[in-house]
Amino acid sequence: MTSIKLISESEATGKVKSIYEDIRATLKIDFVPNMYRAMAVKPDFLEANWNKVKTVMQGPGKLDTITKEIIAVAVSAVMGCRY
Repeated sequence: MTSIKLISESEATGKVKSIYEDIRATLKIDFVPNMYRAMAVKPDFLEANWNKVKTVMQGPGKLDTITKEIIAVAVSAVMGCRY
């Protein structure tokens, strides 16, 4: 049983709805990952974290986005992340 409230896409309004739309568009996916749905309980927290992730992962730098994503997956695997 989930102990963390997740804000579904159908429940999202205002700032959360706008951020969800940006997440889907930026990541080119048709759903909002659960980690962002959990953060949405605190819209300012969701916004800050999404802006950070978007800047680091999608922004310009020495590594392209695919390489950054591969590194993130590798780190998650090494750390034993089940998500």
